[in-house]
Amino acid sequence: MTRVVVCGSLNMDVVVQSARRPLPGETVLDAEVAFLPGGKGLNQAIAAARLGPPTSIFGAVGDDAFGNTLRGFLADNNVDTLGLHVVTGQASGLALIQVAQGDNAITVASGANRYFSEIMVSAEPRPSEVWVAQFETPLEATRIIMRKARQAGARTVLNMAPFQSYPAALLKSIDVAVLNEIELTQATDITIGTSSALSTVVEACHKLRAKGARAVVATLGPRGAVVVTAESATAIPGAKADVIDTTGAGDCFIGAFAARLVVGATPVEAAQYANVAAARSVERLGAAPSMPTAKEVAARLASA
Repeated sequence: MTRVVVCGSLNMDVVVQSARRPLPGETVLDAEVAFLPGGKGLNQAIAAARLGPPTSIFGAVGDDAFGNTLRGFLADNNVDTLGLHVVTGQASGLALIQVAQGDNAITVASGANRYFSEIMVSAEPRPSEVWVAQFETPLEATRIIMRKARQAGARTVLNMAPFQSYPAALLKSIDVAVLNEIELTQATDITIGTSSALSTVVEACHKLRAKGARAVVATLGPRGAVVVTAESATAIPGAKADVIDTTGAGDCFIGAFAARLVVGATPVEAAQYANVAAARSVERLGAAPSMPTAKEVAARLASA
């Protein structure tokens, strides 16, 4: 069966909106708060499922009210949750997201996500599937899961976020690695900023490819994305958006990318579609709740 399989984190996002973020030691009043499902794994699974392909998630939640809410939200969005494990005595992951002036700052308490392991993944990967992972769950489990998926012939997508030191062998099992400017800088020691030349971004992507990834996608926010393979480097222009909240935009890109990859798109075609989907997602508050439907993305593509 063709499907997207996401292995990763699930959090309850506590989103606090204010006119600006407080300085150290300062209190800012008149903020608004919302409790919204999130976590990179959950966000990416929701993004993929809303765009059409069958989607499953493997991960861990706590035996608490937030865990129940997260499972229910996934089920309501047609994500297969049979691979979710409840970790007794642990709280579900939680992210404090401060939103101000259209940008965000995030602090994560991993909770049950720290206990996710490869033995929780009971499904056997298939060549027709796309398997997705991130860096919010234990990296050794990710290495084992991605290696098994790649050996089975599935396509593998790794979102190297939030960046941390990773097992050297991990990238050898990855078809497509996806990073933003900050993560690409951390992964390659080549400084990538908002004004970096395309050639510098491509150089950094090739440096990461040399470590094993078959293709690298650099997401550049309003500037779009760059897709680097052994054969070419393709720049994808940014899509226009009326920005309300950028939380989850990168996860939307990953989920949409996997959703197109699983139906036969090339990395460049998948990135072009994902770029538009991510632009649509920033026009609503929250991470998972902001993920667009296939109809919404089609409408945006038609009007471009």
